[in-house]
Amino acid sequence: MRSSLPKYGLAGFALTLISAQAAAIELDAGDWSFTVNGNVNVHYIHSSCESSPANIITVGGACTVDSGGESSASSVSNGLLPAALSFGIATQQSGYNIAAHFGLYPGISTNDGGSPNLQSGSSNTALGTTGMDVRQVYMTVGNADIGTFTLGRNFGLFGFDAIINDMTLPGVGVSGAAGSGAPANTTLGSIGFGYVYTDTLAQMNYTTPSFSGLTLTLGVFDPVEPLFQASATAKSTPGFHGKLAWTYAGYYLSSAFISQKQQLPSNGGDYNSFAADVTAKAKLGAVDLLASYYKGSGLGTTALFVLADDGLGNARDSDGYLLQATCTLGKTKLGANYGVSKLDYANATDKATRPNLLEKNSKYTFGVYHALTANLTLLSEFSGVKTEAHNGAENQSSNFNVGAYLSF
Repeated sequence: MRSSLPKYGLAGFALTLISAQAAAIELDAGDWSFTVNGNVNVHYIHSSCESSPANIITVGGACTVDSGGESSASSVSNGLLPAALSFGIATQQSGYNIAAHFGLYPGISTNDGGSPNLQSGSSNTALGTTGMDVRQVYMTVGNADIGTFTLGRNFGLFGFDAIINDMTLPGVGVSGAAGSGAPANTTLGSIGFGYVYTDTLAQMNYTTPSFSGLTLTLGVFDPVEPLFQASATAKSTPGFHGKLAWTYAGYYLSSAFISQKQQLPSNGGDYNSFAADVTAKAKLGAVDLLASYYKGSGLGTTALFVLADDGLGNARDSDGYLLQATCTLGKTKLGANYGVSKLDYANATDKATRPNLLEKNSKYTFGVYHALTANLTLLSEFSGVKTEAHNGAENQSSNFNVGAYLSF
């Protein structure tokens, strides 16, 4: 089973990462200000896949042949980011900064299967239509003295700093479902190859004021149902997450955690999912360095709580890391990153019954990103991908992409 997943939102952050000169559309109406940000990105993606793939239990990995037996695939689709249109509205009342955000994320691939990121079968047919993600609907209220409350649906805290600093954000990275006949709205980037997707969660958070560059965020979120396995979320308690971040000059350091109780209705068992990450960045002249690491129990791999237990309430451990270096020369950025995600057995029984369970996903990506204008980036990437099972089976693939990212 394979799929690809993918403040102004992720697209807005990506916009600032690509071009510092790009700015939102801003309008003032009385005491209110309105902003509009967004992007359109389009890529040609060619994937070379295993012609005789090994059977590996995984979600997201090296691409394999399609139902027609082809060992390669071509697509024209979005990359790690879908297209985006993000609206913001803000005002100041009684000493409080109040704002609301709506993030709409349409794709360009045909997606008629419900979730635009969970396609299966041959959905890219005539008379089809693209899908629309509504990933963000949230409000913020606060000020510099009391801090800020964030209420609504927004990106989570755990795993966010890894994906938002992934150089493939405007590009493709690992092709994911774009290496099949039914591309989803997004590719994988380094999701499942160095970090777990942060996802968008219904949440209520509080962030402290900045103390010499140090901030703390704590919050609760609506529990997330495990995906592709026979276990369910216990709704008696919320999920919890938090993040500590420090910024100084050209350096950044953060650590986030996520915690949620899981329950299996079939046998009444339950277990706790917990994970933490740490991300460090340094800017040294034209060179930007990034290192990110995560470790969890009952977290799973690729996305939150995917393959997180053995189906009997015994949690699997997982961990991974992403290393990245980029160098900006004038209007051109050159970059390389390498990521690994690992998944362990829950116990000896799990090992005996699932010898082909995913052990490790690894990949490397080389990329060139050229700012043709302040808002238009042309780019090209090459990624090599390997998926390995605990029994020694492995699949390898590669993908090349070339495209454009227009931000506004």
